[in-house]
Amino acid sequence: MPEMKRVVITGTGIYSVLGTDLETVKKSLYEGKSGIVFDEERKQTGFRSGLTGKIKRPELKGLLPRRMRIGLAEQGEYAYMAVKDALSQAKVDEEYLEKNIVGILYGNDSSASAVIEGWEKIKEKKDTSLVGSAGIFKQMNSTVTMNLAVIFKLRGISLTVSSACASSSHAVGLASMLIRNGMQDMIIAGGAQEINAYATASFDGLAAFSVKENEPAKALKPFDKDRDGLVPSGGGAALILESYEHAVKRGAPILAEVLGFGFSSNGEHLTNPSVPGLKDAMNIALKDAGLKPSDIDYVNAHATSTPAGDAKEAAAIYEIFGSKTPVSSTKSMTGHEMWMGGAGEIIYSLLAAQNDFIPPNINFENPDEFSKNLNIIAKTKNMSFKTFLSNSFGFGGTNSSLIVRKL
Repeated sequence: MPEMKRVVITGTGIYSVLGTDLETVKKSLYEGKSGIVFDEERKQTGFRSGLTGKIKRPELKGLLPRRMRIGLAEQGEYAYMAVKDALSQAKVDEEYLEKNIVGILYGNDSSASAVIEGWEKIKEKKDTSLVGSAGIFKQMNSTVTMNLAVIFKLRGISLTVSSACASSSHAVGLASMLIRNGMQDMIIAGGAQEINAYATASFDGLAAFSVKENEPAKALKPFDKDRDGLVPSGGGAALILESYEHAVKRGAPILAEVLGFGFSSNGEHLTNPSVPGLKDAMNIALKDAGLKPSDIDYVNAHATSTPAGDAKEAAAIYEIFGSKTPVSSTKSMTGHEMWMGGAGEIIYSLLAAQNDFIPPNINFENPDEFSKNLNIIAKTKNMSFKTFLSNSFGFGGTNSSLIVRKL
């Protein structure tokens, strides 16, 4: 059996409600800045909650020819910006992509805006041809990977991972497995999430969103006993993963190593998490990494600010890590980036590790019976750390945990 390869991260890119470049995002994380706003249009449309993450759509004219722009859905635009920056940091240029086999795995679980807008045009004009030739490439769930594979001339694996809010964490984990087994030398892995109201209306209908609309920046309260729901958000995140040998050979900047990937299904309920299922994902990641719980310096929790979800995760984290390991949820600042979240939170955690601070779990004031057992970092803590675990859990009871170490 061939020896397993080490998997390293050589580039990162982020297009987030906290900023559209790494430096701005790092500053926002350190300062505990919230990217949440109140959207009056959602409220007027009939949403129970008008809260949302906010991000400006990128201007791609001048960056991409029209024939490539028209096939990109909203989340594809965010993903393009993130991938472009990640490749630049990894020192991967157009010539390299043309001459080498590079794959792409992206988490994406909807393309609601493109589907609805296309259908509305058909209903109005009574002519399907008016949707345009690019319509189908925006509407398919694989819109991100199919478009970016063409834009960046990628010849490796092209696969979209659809597993609800664990999608992009699974994408990173699966990419690391392919590289570890020698099936690819380099893979672009990440996640993308549209922020339009179409994509999240059904969540609002489930009463999943916070209604603390008076102070949007204080609405999200992961692990706090007064939490009342999540806030939808989105953007794009990208990581360049490659084998250690490959990265050294081409003189790439090596930022971190993916040590472990754990996954599980709760097998119980479509929306309610289970402590055993969450523990399984974390324990498998630890076993895969060959680490003990005490080797983990920081846990970036999935905690979305929902009553049931945060309680179950707090109980699971405590049973594995006890009360000393620093824990926070960067969703307290970003909102729930959904299909993008897992990959984005790897980048947030890595930025914090690179700059020697634990990102804060903002708005955490009153612990509940479960979170009182954890070492929740409510305010930015200046602290050097290397190894972190990031959790991502999704509807359907799908769970993913990743362990990464800064190099």
